[in-house]
Formats: sequence, C-alpha cells, structure tokens
Amino acid sequence: MSSANSATALAVASLPWRCPSFFFSPSPFSLLQTPLSCRKFLCLSLSRLVSSRSHLIAGAAPVTALSSGTEKKRVLIINTNSGGHAVIGFYFARELLGAGHDVTILTVGDEGSDKMKKPPFTRFSELVSAGGRTVWGSPADVGKVVGSAAFDVVLDNNGKDLDAVKPVADWAKSSGVEQFLFISSAGIYKTTEEIPHVEGDPVKDDAGHAAVERYIADLSFGSWAIFRPQYMIGSGNNKDCEEWFFDRIVRGRPVPIPESGMQLTNISHVRDLSSMLSLAVADPIASSQKIFNCVSDRAVTFNGLVKLCAQAAGLEAKIIHYDPKSVGVDAKKAFPFRNMHFYAEPRAAKERLGWTSTTNLPEDLKERFDEYVSIGRDKKQIQFDIDDKILESLKVAVAV
Repeated sequence: MSSANSATALAVASLPWRCPSFFFSPSPFSLLQTPLSCRKFLCLSLSRLVSSRSHLIAGAAPVTALSSGTEKKRVLIINTNSGGHAVIGFYFARELLGAGHDVTILTVGDEGSDKMKKPPFTRFSELVSAGGRTVWGSPADVGKVVGSAAFDVVLDNNGKDLDAVKPVADWAKSSGVEQFLFISSAGIYKTTEEIPHVEGDPVKDDAGHAAVERYIADLSFGSWAIFRPQYMIGSGNNKDCEEWFFDRIVRGRPVPIPESGMQLTNISHVRDLSSMLSLAVADPIASSQKIFNCVSDRAVTFNGLVKLCAQAAGLEAKIIHYDPKSVGVDAKKAFPFRNMHFYAEPRAAKERLGWTSTTNLPEDLKERFDEYVSIGRDKKQIQFDIDDKILESLKVAVAV
C-alpha cells in the first residue's frame, strides 16, 4: 500500500462519518479495494471535509470561492413560486455562484406571472449577472425544461408532497445525479412536552413532507439530505411575519398576542439556511443520509418578538393578550405564527457540518424594517378587521 493511500485510509477510519451505500465495510484496507471511481469520490470528499474544518477553526466563512483543488459542481434548484421558502432558493443560488459553482434555478410557473413581480424573483437579475441560469416551467417536466443539461446536485425547494417531488426525484435518479437535497419542514414534528425538537424526534407519519423524506431515502442516491426549516427572515422574503408586527407598531395600534405570549419559536435569517445547504454540497459524505433542522440556535417568545420589532422601528409597542376561543377568533387567521411552542434546534448541522448560526434577530429586524419603510408599507392602507374584533371583545380602545 502506498504511503498516500495508507494516510487516506487511516484518516478515513478515524472520522465519525457515515458511509454511503457503495462502501460495504468501514475497514480502511477493504475500503481501498473498492472501485477506483468510489475511491476518487471519497478522497475528494475527504479533502473537502478537512478543508472545511480548517476554515471553521480559523474563523473564516465556511463557503468561499473554489480553490484549485475543489470540484466545481453543477447544481439545479427547483424553486417554489410562492411562500416564504422561495427566498431560500435565491440565497442558496447566490452563495453557490459566489463559490464558483454552476447554478440553474428552475422556478415553478411562468416568467411573466404576477408572482414574479415580487421579491425574491425581482432580484433574479443578480443571479444572472453572477453567471447563473434562470428558467421557468413545471417540475413534473423537469427533463424537458432543462434539456440535455447534466447536474451533480439537485435541490427540491418546492414540493410539499410526494406527487410534487416524485417526478423530480425520479428524474434526478435516472439522470445520474450524485446528491439530492430536499427542503422539508420542521412542522412535521409531533407535538411534544419536551422542547426543542431535535433530529430523530417522532414526526407525523401522515404529513406530506414525511412521505417525501421516506421516498428519497429509498432511492439510494450516492448522497441525500433533508432540511427542515421553520420561520425565516431576510431581505427578499415575501411572506408576512415580522411585517405583521410592524403594521401595528408604526400605526400606534395595540399588538394582539394569543395566550400569555411566552410561547417559544425560532426565526432564522435565510443566510443561515443557505450556508447550511452550501456546506452539504461541499461535503456530500458528512451530509449523506442525514436530516438537518435548518434553523438558528436561539428561540424567541412572542412577547419578545413584539419588543424587538418595536426596538427595530424605534417606537413603543402595546401588547394585548387574549384567549382566541373566548373572543371567538381563529388563531391561525389572527396571528402569523403557530399558537404553541414551536422550536427546533440545529444539532446535526453543528455536529456533522461544523455549521454555525449568524442570525442576530435585533439587527436582522432593523434590516427588515428599513425595507418595510423603503417600499412604503408603513403608509399603506391596511385592514385590521380581526384585530378590531379582538380588541372590541376585550374593550380596548384604538386611537383613530
């Protein structure tokens, strides 16, 4: 055995990673008897692992421009055309392009639709300027949309059930895609008395995302990983979360919060979600066959969120608590977050990928408030019908 092969084998044997399906033994010597293509894949991934760890130890950003010894990946992102998850695909594409990878982002629907007039789609020119390719169409026809283009990595950031994801996953498998990533949801965890949710906790078997996760695992990609996000914040997000609070605070209205307001939730800046995904692409061995809670590592209460939003706006906020049943409203319609403790922790990403969170909610909310004002939403006419019903039931006056 050559000294180089011996060093590689011993290094591999000492690492706490999980072998892909094509490696049948953890022994460093039997490993060297595997096909040459497998050994090349392993050595490349090992060099990436060592490189990424050294970057983290030095305090540098985990994703940087490609070095001369790093493999350039061809990445396809299937991106939803609505909801909060759309911004994940945008940030992920931008980060990959900045690192020197080839990126195509396929957005559901038509380029000329009204949905494309909102962020993050209005910022897709940034991706094109960075060398990315943007296309539109149906994920069910992904093969036709991308034509003869070949990809090493596919991220499905669109489907919520098997009907939507199966065509993409099947095409990826038949096309020889090496790594398949899926954006699931932390909402599939069963309610528990013990928080936070961690990877491995029981999930709702009948959830659409759960069926997709099982199907992807059964396809036996060379590398696959599942990411479960919660609520997110960041420039380009078009789903109302923090804006709901700003709408009331800037107009001097009471902010109605269900129950005690001490419910815990998790809000992550989308750059954290993107960096976690990018680390998985950089290290397909460490991320393979793993589920990652794609969240920041701190929780916030509803009351705390109101106060932080008011702080970002430089204003005072008046919190009013209410019992949804007593006042006769549906909490799902009256409030933008789940009326319960809903808090996951990113243990797997820290342990397997060396990932760290950069979310700073007070500062991130200031960024969002500046955008809120820049688009004129603070002057927009907004209806508060449900709020008014709550406040009237509580006999709380609202200044006109």
